[in-house]
Amino acid sequence: MAVTVETLEKLERKITLTLPVDTIQNEVNTRLRKLARTVKMDGFRPGKVPMNVVAQRYGYSVHYEVMNDKVGEAFSVAANEAQLRVAGQPRITEAEKAPEGQVAFDAVFEVFPEVKIGDLSTAEVEKISTEVTDAAIDKTVEILRKQRRTFAQRAQDAAAQDGDRVTVDFEGKIDGEPFAGGKASDFQFIVGEGQMLKEFEDATRGMKLGESKTFPLAFPADYHGKDVAGKTADFLVTLKKLEAAHLPAVDGELAKSLGIADATVEGLRADIRKNLEREVKFRLLGRNKAAVMDALVSKAELDLPKASVQAEVERLVAGAREDLKQRGIKDADKAPIPEDMFRPQAERRVRLGLVVAELVKANNLQAKPEQLKAHVEELASSYEKPADVMRWYFSDNRRMAEVEAVVIENNVTDFVLAKAKVTEKSVAFDELMGQN
Repeated sequence: MAVTVETLEKLERKITLTLPVDTIQNEVNTRLRKLARTVKMDGFRPGKVPMNVVAQRYGYSVHYEVMNDKVGEAFSVAANEAQLRVAGQPRITEAEKAPEGQVAFDAVFEVFPEVKIGDLSTAEVEKISTEVTDAAIDKTVEILRKQRRTFAQRAQDAAAQDGDRVTVDFEGKIDGEPFAGGKASDFQFIVGEGQMLKEFEDATRGMKLGESKTFPLAFPADYHGKDVAGKTADFLVTLKKLEAAHLPAVDGELAKSLGIADATVEGLRADIRKNLEREVKFRLLGRNKAAVMDALVSKAELDLPKASVQAEVERLVAGAREDLKQRGIKDADKAPIPEDMFRPQAERRVRLGLVVAELVKANNLQAKPEQLKAHVEELASSYEKPADVMRWYFSDNRRMAEVEAVVIENNVTDFVLAKAKVTEKSVAFDELMGQN
C-alpha cells in the first residue's frame, strides 16, 4: 500500500492509518469467545457464561485492547513501508473523517535526523599527556606507609604536632547553650590531616597531655550541620592521650606486606609504577576522549528528536532519585527534581550518541572481536586472578555491551585524532590525578 507521510515540523511527521471496522469487530468477537471459555462469573458454571453477558462485562476493555494492537501493527507496517526511522512512541488520535466502513487514526511521531558531519581536518583538539615521575612514585610510597603506620604514647611533656594522633574530650556551646553533635568523649583524630576544622586543629596543636583549652570556632556558612552553619561556638577541649606515628621503613618487609612478588624496594617501586601508568592511561584516555567528543559535536549539524531527549531526561531523573535513595534520603521517590536541570545534559548525550553512531556507520568503526578481547584482558590485568575476571565479563551480555561501547568510543577517538588539528600538551601527574 502507498503510505502518505506528512511533514509537520523539522523531525515531526504524521501518517493517517485506516482500519476496516469489520476486521476490528471480528477480532473482538474472537477474543470474547476465547474469554467466555475460561471466565468465572457468579451464577454461571465456568465456560457456560452467555456471550451477551461476557460482551456486556468485558466488551469495552477487549475492544480497547484490539484497537491498540491493530493500530500499533498498522503503524509499524506503514513506518516500515515508508522506510522511516521512528524516534520514540507515536501520539495516536482518532481522525475526524474516515472512509465508510473504516476507522481512521492520525499518528504523529518523530524520525531520527540526518546527521551532517563537517570537515574533521579543521577540528581542533588538545591532547594531553602525563609522565609517571619518581616524585609520583615517592608520594605513593608515602601514602602506603601512612596506611600501615602504628602509634605509640609520647612523653608526658610532649606537645601535639602534625602527624600525632590525639584523643580528646570536647564540648561546644553557642551563646552559652550546648548544641547537637557539639560534645564527644575519647574522640580520636590525627593532627594536620584536615579531619577537623582548621580552628580545632590549630587549638589542639601544641597542647600537652592533661591540658584543657577554650577557643572560638566559626562554622563555615556551607557547613553540613545546618543548625550551626555560619555560627561561632566556644569549645572546651581536653587532651587525654597523645601518640606519635611510626611509619614502616621502605624496605623488603614493606614490599612483602603489600604482596609484591619481587619483595625488594626496586620491586615495590616497579609495581607502583606499573599501577600508576595503568591508571594514568585510563585517565588520559577519558580526558582526551572528552576533548575529541566536544570537537566532533562542534562539527556536526542535526536536529534533536524531542522524544529521545525526553527519554534521556527521564533516565537522568531516575538516576538522581536512585542516588538519593542510596544516600539514605527519606522519601527520595517523592523528592522534587526539576527536569529542566537535566535537559542540557540530556540534549548533549542524545546529540553525541547520534553523531557517534553516524561516524561509526560511515567509517566502519564498529568494535571488532579482537578489540573486545584485548580490552577485557587489560581490565582484568590489574586483578589477582585475571582469568576469573575475564570469564566474569564474557559470561554476561550486558557487561560485554558496556565493553563494546567503550571500544567503539576509543575507535571514534582514534579516528578523529588522526584527522583533526591536534595540539599536544603535557600536564603534571598531580593535576591529572586531581591531587594537591
